[in-house]
Amino acid sequence: MRLEISDITKTFKTKKAVNQFSMTIEKGECVGLIGPNGAGKSTLIQIIADILEADQGEIRLDGKPIATMKREIGYLPQYPNFYQWMTAAETLFFMGELSGLTKHELKRDIPDILTRVGLAGEEDSKVGTFSGGMKQRLGIAQALLHKPSFVLMDEPVSALDPIGRREVLNLIQAIKEETTVLFSTHILNDAEEICERFVVIKSGEKIEDTTKNGLLNRNRDVAIQMMIGTGNNSWWEHVKQLPYVQKVNVFGNKAQIYVNNIELDKNKLLGEALQHHIDIRNFEVGGTETIEEIFLDLVVGV
Repeated sequence: MRLEISDITKTFKTKKAVNQFSMTIEKGECVGLIGPNGAGKSTLIQIIADILEADQGEIRLDGKPIATMKREIGYLPQYPNFYQWMTAAETLFFMGELSGLTKHELKRDIPDILTRVGLAGEEDSKVGTFSGGMKQRLGIAQALLHKPSFVLMDEPVSALDPIGRREVLNLIQAIKEETTVLFSTHILNDAEEICERFVVIKSGEKIEDTTKNGLLNRNRDVAIQMMIGTGNNSWWEHVKQLPYVQKVNVFGNKAQIYVNNIELDKNKLLGEALQHHIDIRNFEVGGTETIEEIFLDLVVGV
């Protein structure tokens, strides 16, 4: 199903959490909504899930208002909140009835969904005994129980340890093969692994919407990638003052340096470094930035 988000705005008191946000997600896509903490990701996800009401704008799923299409949406909040005294099966039975499923459907489907998320044999275990990764997998089970065509996941792995993260990421990889997914995160490695398309949000506004390859190649062959030895980092301030340098993005002992004329100015920069006895570890004209470097450039402006 096609999701259309048009000019969504949401304000809390004086803070505009989401500002005129628009995007479209086609059937079968796995889209990463990425941005720093406080960017408006969770607010937007909750508006799409029809948990929060937008101040303006509209959201349509398959051409119909989102409020009339809840049965088609699966939602995994950042922190799934279950009753600790319930068993896994009781939790899914309770959540499934809230979603409108019949007792017959639940008795038939709960064992299958627990197996699918790797919780087979845990039907009668109380949720209070589950690890963080197990609770997150149970959260995914409740999001998928009613067989939605569109799944929303809000920071599904940010609070997990490495083992739990790997378990949940593997599960999301399987889910996206058959379901449209919108996946919010501030962890770039997760987004890069799971998603083919990235939508970057900053201060409630969309600042980038592109494919993974488009994002990685956005600045290819237009800058100099340079790495220097530790203890030389103050030299970046000198580089920023050079008359032929437009901008310097610094990542520790690495930097991406934009110049006026890359063919002419690369030699000037290299000569400048040698003259100042800088320990050059790598000097590359062009090259591709990492997702993390691009993200920092977009949302922090380093």
